Amino acid sequence: MSHLHRQTHEFDVCVIGGGMAGMCAAIAAARGGARTALVHDRPVFGGNASSEVRMWICGAHGKHNKETGLLEEIQLENLYGNPSLNYSIWDGVLYGKTHFQPGLTPFLNCSCTGAEMDGDRIASIQAWQLTSQTWQPIHARQFIDCSGDSILAAVTPAEFRVGRESRREFDEDIEPAEADRRTMGNSLLIQLRRTDEPQPYTPPRWAYKFTSQEDLPHRMRGVNGHNFWWIEMGGLDDTIKDAEAIRDELMKVGYGVWDYIKNHAAERAVAGNWALEWIGSLPGKRESRRYAGDYILTQNDVRAGGAFDDIVAYGGWSMDDHHPAGLLYPGKPTIFHPAPSPYGIPYRCLYSRNVANLLFAGRNISVTHAALSSTRVMATCALIGQAAGTAAAQCVRQNCDPRSLSGGERLRALQRTLMEDDCWLPGRRRDVSCLARSATLSAPGEDAPILLDGMDRDRENESHAWAGAVGSAVEYRWDHAVRVAGARFTFDSNLAHLKRMPCTYPQKGGRNAVPGSLVRRFRIEAMDGARRWNTVYREGNNYQRLVRVPLNTETTALRFVPEQTWGDETVRVFAFEPLETYEPKIPQAADGPHIREVRARADAADLAPPESGLEGGTRTGHSA
Repeated sequence: MSHLHRQTHEFDVCVIGGGMAGMCAAIAAARGGARTALVHDRPVFGGNASSEVRMWICGAHGKHNKETGLLEEIQLENLYGNPSLNYSIWDGVLYGKTHFQPGLTPFLNCSCTGAEMDGDRIASIQAWQLTSQTWQPIHARQFIDCSGDSILAAVTPAEFRVGRESRREFDEDIEPAEADRRTMGNSLLIQLRRTDEPQPYTPPRWAYKFTSQEDLPHRMRGVNGHNFWWIEMGGLDDTIKDAEAIRDELMKVGYGVWDYIKNHAAERAVAGNWALEWIGSLPGKRESRRYAGDYILTQNDVRAGGAFDDIVAYGGWSMDDHHPAGLLYPGKPTIFHPAPSPYGIPYRCLYSRNVANLLFAGRNISVTHAALSSTRVMATCALIGQAAGTAAAQCVRQNCDPRSLSGGERLRALQRTLMEDDCWLPGRRRDVSCLARSATLSAPGEDAPILLDGMDRDRENESHAWAGAVGSAVEYRWDHAVRVAGARFTFDSNLAHLKRMPCTYPQKGGRNAVPGSLVRRFRIEAMDGARRWNTVYREGNNYQRLVRVPLNTETTALRFVPEQTWGDETVRVFAFEPLETYEPKIPQAADGPHIREVRARADAADLAPPESGLEGGTRTGHSA
């Protein structure tokens, strides 16, 4: 007789994998109105960016090309609540974004173990939650695989690829002459902390021995600020099936690398006061299964700039192709093949060519190995995740499958929603509200019209922000009274600031605060029938770039007055526009109850200790 539990669930959208792609997909789907499940097989969200792996969130090169949307929202939340960039608090930020998003139900420590098909559609998945010892079957209308390893490809008929294509298949000159199943490997990171006293180090006896620079060619670049991504192995094996053996090898390497730095390197004196702060036990993966969609993005698409009609995301990282042998290869561990920044990624790479209700996002999208070497970085994956989640919610609302969104008005609606949610699509401009375009706009200076140009970021040698002094006003006027449901802002969050979590801890670490360019305090005023200005909204502590506010007022004039930034003297705003309709997209978690309230809820339980001994029975065991 089994004593395991079983709970069956019904959702509109089920997302598998809670890395940056999966989180963004699930939040976007929930904000799009879909009842969404997020199934993740680890105790914390974030995947390769979490405290368990600690890889940098990298993305498009270029001062003005940083990824925004949900990723920027999450990273700004982190700078506000975690200015010392502590990884445990970062885990808490990700916990809050998922657990307090209306419409989203997270399942942590929960692994997908199978799927049931209904024709060419996935009907449900089987999931096992380790901590609760509960089977969690989940039925959904749309599924999004953000697991990285494409678990649904292993348990459904979905077509997928593994390894490197031959050079001739897609005419990719950076691919090998013959196709193989080799991939980029896994990395196990180490992190260091500088102290004010010498830190001797004795390695475990089982660690690998590195005693000279020749043992680590092309790999050591000092201590402070160094990311040890090159502690990499496994690309010659199967990064899924052989994951445990690869991890064991990487543990030996990681401790051995620190032994080399502390006890054998020519520059070991520089590392004298540095200590090993942390070494991972969960390797970060770069490559495994990749789904086959209606389109397979190639090296040539990347190099050509990806000018696709169905663009829904963009990349801009170099084609960073790691050698499959990793640390066992004595040459340079990676080749940075040039790639433009940005280049477009088409929607047709985000859904299965043969499973009707399957989307995917992250490093498992429909790309060749060569293109993957660029699209796999987490900031790009986050954009792809937001696009997939937004598409899934649209499919639910319109009762259609993902392929139906690949063209026509449905595609344009998807693209409009992404841009409204601050996902830049290179080559396109966001539609400005009709209410804004029907008004007369005025502001100090000559750049007020730029607030209506639909470009919510600067470009090379081009400013797209209105700039003014604290206290100056940006004003809309109409020739008759209009109903204003809300307002939308895009503030300047300094896209040159990468907002990364650290890879090392200097002795005097700087607090990585909210960017000084962001508007912190502002008010919105509306003119009444007596031509008096009345404050209809006031914000006292904003730390986000994309801000939507409810107004629900009738007026002939509306103005925005910035009252304080987070430090800069000049206010910069990319967009301020009144809205005909208002939909809240960034919910705030409710304040937690005082512990006294929680205790009061337990009043109905008998919490009093027994009055005498152990009458009527015996008790064994130990207390801890």
